[in-house]
Amino acid sequence: MLKLNLMKNKKLSVKNKNSAQAKNSTQAEIKFKPMTVATLKVVRVSDFGAFLCAETGNSDDDILLHKTQQTDEVKVGDTVKVFLYLDPKKRLTASMRVPKMREGQIARLKVINKSSDGIFLDVGAERGIFMPFAEMVGRPQIGDVIWAKLYTDKSGRLATSMKVADEIRRASKPAENVQRGDKIIGAIYNITDAGAFVFSEERYIVFIPQKEIPRVLKAGEVVEARITYVREDGRLDASLRDAKENALHNDAEKIFNFMRENGGTLPFNDNTAPEKIYSVFHISKAAFKRAIGHLFSEQRIEKISDGWKIRE
Repeated sequence: MLKLNLMKNKKLSVKNKNSAQAKNSTQAEIKFKPMTVATLKVVRVSDFGAFLCAETGNSDDDILLHKTQQTDEVKVGDTVKVFLYLDPKKRLTASMRVPKMREGQIARLKVINKSSDGIFLDVGAERGIFMPFAEMVGRPQIGDVIWAKLYTDKSGRLATSMKVADEIRRASKPAENVQRGDKIIGAIYNITDAGAFVFSEERYIVFIPQKEIPRVLKAGEVVEARITYVREDGRLDASLRDAKENALHNDAEKIFNFMRENGGTLPFNDNTAPEKIYSVFHISKAAFKRAIGHLFSEQRIEKISDGWKIRE
């Protein structure tokens, strides 16, 4: 009977020990999560790396800092800043290659991988940092370089976001010594129905209206734009059309709007005098013919016996 009780007590002791270890492991997982940065103490060193204290009271929870993940040699007693991630066996592992940017900072970051849930950006850490679809502007692809910020998500893990308008506004400065017609280079950080927003190399905010965008753009793309307006607050408006193309576009819209306001027709043709064209549209006959040709090529108007009409 005594032997039976001893065996029972032994089993109970083992069960309690296992339970305690499981509890400690849970505590380690709660305190230190993958995709986070932590400062930990080296408690022992082996041939293949160092072990960092997980602060659970259980050495089984110590976190491996492999030699290949060390940027400097470490020894027992050192305190090191590390990036935590899961290895292929889903074990919490450390690397001294931590993100090269702080939380809240913005930078131009490269897309290095993607999954069914989002993309991963290179921030200089051992692993790419995740960006969910909800934090994207458009759908960046592997190899794209985009404006993004580093932040901590609701689960306490590092994540990235393309919603950087507030951060760029704080980092920007008013344009100086800029005139209409000047060229400016920058990267697109947001695209809306109204147009595209660019952060220039000089840290100016540049807006390109939709009508001044002749092709499909994507966030992150670097563009060279022509300044069309300098705002009082130092921000800029710009166009991706060259001056000649922009004039053609404006002339065509002017003629088309005139036709809409006058029954949808225009009784002008090749025999119309240049003076009459200029009196109505304030453009030369050559510019008028270019604009008419542009509207016709876009199939917005069609030829009639005495001129042109809006295509139905």
